Amino acid sequence: MNFLAHLFLSKDNKNILIGNFIADAVKGKKHENYPKEIQAGILLHRQIDYFTDTHPIERRSKRRLHERYDHYDGVIIDILYDHFLAKNWLNYSEIPLELYAKNVYSFFQENIGILPPEMQRLLPYMIDYNWLVGYASIAGIEKTLIGMNKRTKGISKMDLAIEDLIKHYDEFESDFTAFFNDLIAFTDEKTKELLSI
Repeated sequence: MNFLAHLFLSKDNKNILIGNFIADAVKGKKHENYPKEIQAGILLHRQIDYFTDTHPIERRSKRRLHERYDHYDGVIIDILYDHFLAKNWLNYSEIPLELYAKNVYSFFQENIGILPPEMQRLLPYMIDYNWLVGYASIAGIEKTLIGMNKRTKGISKMDLAIEDLIKHYDEFESDFTAFFNDLIAFTDEKTKELLSI
């Protein structure tokens, strides 16, 4: 999953939120350098990624993209699924997405010293371009895909994936809805487990 889903799945625990946000920048056993609940957030992020990558619905989504994008198919699906979460946000949260995003940005700014350097550098871009809210529109997702393609120096061709999103829009949305219900249940259980260790 991409940023929005990971943040949402952290629920109301601020330390889990931090861990879930920084996890990709914390390699190997370096999570052990953080307080217990942030460690739990990092480990939860990894569990979410594994659950997602091995789930049959997510694999079905990836099959629509694999021939064109090869191993970038999973990265694209993560981004597309964030679009459907943002678009349908009020099905999952009582807090409007704009307010949720504003609160998350403020919280990370207040706690920027805890974030690894990589995430400290990323945060201003996330805020300035309001990534979390931008995911809700096709135009916003297109910008994200273009940016990701630039990061791969054009090798991934991810900028073309907006065509696939539009072509298979209903199928992807149906996949996301079914998958995300499973993911929420998994994450709730896994969070309890990690916090009890």
